[in-house]
Amino acid sequence: MRAVYIHIPFCKTICSYCDFCKMFYYERWSSKYLIKLKEEIEDLYDGDEIKSIYIGGGTPSSLNINEIKYLMNIIKTFKTTSNFEFTFECNLNDINEELLTVLKQNKVNRLSIGIQSFQKEILNVLGRNHTFQEAKEKMALIRSFGFKNVNLDLIYAVKGQTLKMLKEDLKLFLKLNPDHISTYSLMILPNTLLWLKGTSSISEELDAKMYFYICKELSKKGFKHYEISNFAKNNKESIHNLTYWNNEEYYGFGLSASGYLDQIRYSNTKNLNKYLKGDYRANEELLTKKDIMDNELMLGFRKIAGINRVEFEKKYHIKMEDAYPIKPLLKNGDLEEKKEYIFISRDKLYVMNEILLKMI
Repeated sequence: MRAVYIHIPFCKTICSYCDFCKMFYYERWSSKYLIKLKEEIEDLYDGDEIKSIYIGGGTPSSLNINEIKYLMNIIKTFKTTSNFEFTFECNLNDINEELLTVLKQNKVNRLSIGIQSFQKEILNVLGRNHTFQEAKEKMALIRSFGFKNVNLDLIYAVKGQTLKMLKEDLKLFLKLNPDHISTYSLMILPNTLLWLKGTSSISEELDAKMYFYICKELSKKGFKHYEISNFAKNNKESIHNLTYWNNEEYYGFGLSASGYLDQIRYSNTKNLNKYLKGDYRANEELLTKKDIMDNELMLGFRKIAGINRVEFEKKYHIKMEDAYPIKPLLKNGDLEEKKEYIFISRDKLYVMNEILLKMI
């Protein structure tokens, strides 16, 4: 079974930190885009069974209601499993009864909301504008429609943010009773507004303190820390994102979307004019067995449970410790072993990339 990611590049406002492919919403462009998206899916979908669909962006909820209905009709092209996960990203300000009605009618069963923070100073830096009271009202509305799987995004390590401010944010996030929280340490990426303004990052020491505080606090509140940046309650881990971390195959449709099918990793163009002409692909790469194994490690070690070495051997016909320097990393404490699993030590998660570099 495969997963499907669909990219909607339109936004009503542009956040200062975002480096995803996005542009301001204009109906004359969005309507053309959706027609071409339908054509891409009809051309390239193989008709296989789909276990998860994720509509991200950009801001999918920036589309008008008729466009969202059109998008949902496109989705009906896919053959889905009976218990498939269907995630739709929303901006808090776009959530209303009309939107939730359409999503519910079309089998969306997971919402992901980019709240990021409730601190006014932080929201100003990020280019966001909402209050805790608004979020509380919208969450109550979402629950009244029967949505039982809601993710909230939290951004931390923002210039000017203190540990006290993060603690206050986390307390307010927990008051909203989400089923899943995704946390992101702010990265100042090239060509974002923050980068263009010359914004600097906070100290690594404070960043690490914030990360480990989040891990400790969410664990105390009943969240399972299942991936380096993700926390879930009541078996609400993201099926879609686990597809990536398990190095499984998925389709990517839409501007800038990436996919992984039949040993080929591909990325779509970020150029809207090219996309509207049907010139979807920017690049394709046929992966070697070594490439796929390297990806298995880079993605799999993001999971707190790590990688099942028995399954690894079945999959690649080689023991993990024969392909990579696992034993010395177990010896020095970077890695740990429990039953069939090898994983990065919890106190080393913050320096995961350094450990991966030692292996690959």
